[in-house]
Amino acid sequence: MALSAFDDKTKLPKTSQLYRELGRSATVWRALTEWLAENYDPLDQQWVFYAQNWGWTLKLVHKKRTVLYMTPCRRYFLVGFMLGEKAASCALEMDLPKGVAETIKTAKKYVEGRAVRLEVRYKKDLPIVQRVAEAKMSN
Repeated sequence: MALSAFDDKTKLPKTSQLYRELGRSATVWRALTEWLAENYDPLDQQWVFYAQNWGWTLKLVHKKRTVLYMTPCRRYFLVGFMLGEKAASCALEMDLPKGVAETIKTAKKYVEGRAVRLEVRYKKDLPIVQRVAEAKMSN
């Protein structure tokens, strides 16, 4: 089973299917994509299918730089970041919940940076994701 709710490589997720799978978290998905479009214009939204065990993910790119990845799941979604060391340090200096800070601290390190994935279910999760996105894009 794929991480994404959409695991058929031949079928790009439709908006109606996406919102049905996300349930209540669809409003947070919309709010995040709108906020990103307002703050990182131009913003390119690209659906990508990396592998069968991942499924479909929405990649958001600002001027050739990936801001984040959004993976739709059933009733929630995951936001993935690749944080360089400066961005990770900046995020850790912010007022983030302990669990999020711990996720960043313990994230697996790659040449490109730390791979951080945050679960988003509720409106209260939105400011956290926004702060991490700001840390990434300012560094």
